[in-house]
Amino acid sequence: MFYMELILSMVGSLLLVICVLVGVAFLTLLERKVLGYIQIRKGPNKVGLMGIPQPFCDAIKLFTKEQTYPLLSNYISYYFSPVFSLFLSLLVWMCMPMIIKLYSFNLGLLFFLSCTSLGVYTVMIAGWSSNSNYALLGGLRAVAQTISYEVSLALILLSFVFLIGSYNMLDFMIYQKYMWFLIFLFPLALVWFTSCLAETNRTPFDFAEGESELVSGFNVEYSSGGFALIFLAEYASILFMSMLFCIIFLGANIYSFDFYLKLVFLSFLFIWVRGTLPRFRYDKLMYLAWKCYLPFSLNYLLFFVGFKILVVSIMLCIIFSKS
Repeated sequence: MFYMELILSMVGSLLLVICVLVGVAFLTLLERKVLGYIQIRKGPNKVGLMGIPQPFCDAIKLFTKEQTYPLLSNYISYYFSPVFSLFLSLLVWMCMPMIIKLYSFNLGLLFFLSCTSLGVYTVMIAGWSSNSNYALLGGLRAVAQTISYEVSLALILLSFVFLIGSYNMLDFMIYQKYMWFLIFLFPLALVWFTSCLAETNRTPFDFAEGESELVSGFNVEYSSGGFALIFLAEYASILFMSMLFCIIFLGANIYSFDFYLKLVFLSFLFIWVRGTLPRFRYDKLMYLAWKCYLPFSLNYLLFFVGFKILVVSIMLCIIFSKS
């Protein structure tokens, strides 16, 4: 019986990963189309019907190209960091709150934080092991940026842990049955969204891939399969962050069609921001993280702690007065 459950969980996980990868493929197509229309052009439209098979053609092209590597690179770490990066981006999807429970995740939020923290190392190693100055600079920027914004992400999540009293993502569905958290926590939602942009190295926080000054950033020495894996990892992270935003702020019923419409809209927001905003200045980025978002999220955390203590003390007073 135990082995049967284990096999079912493994098959379910494999299906989830395949669906995520297909979603990532079409997210890249959506991005190219949306950016095309923002810049008053068509985007990919030559391959097949309206360019729909384009992502699969790109994947075939990238994975069949000759694999090159720099002569002075630390070959093993250079080779495996994109693989590990994609593995982590797909592993974090295992905490998706299925009611059937692929894995019993009562500590889903902690699992998410652990996986995103490990993601920093893959970027750092990819930049360092290439033995290129540009790649190293891109890696260092990415690490500083990700660590800075992880602090505010963790504090916002901690606020919700105090509010709902659980690390389980399924509880967000129960608490948002009648009203979304977005309605009365709108400022927190905006901070979360911009932190997600910084966490996934997206415009206007794409310093790790600053083409104008770093050629291409931490992935400058990667081509063919390695580049494709880094690319897939980034877009899998974008999809996951969109999914997490939906769960935390927009009602978490993943068995309704509305949930997936919200997810697509949030992914579209990532693309819209990229097509609209210029890159931020680096000192402003750090100022925003440490001087604006950190005090803001700390204040909200203290507010939630005080609110919880107040509610518990009122309930205890009612119980004692009745007894």
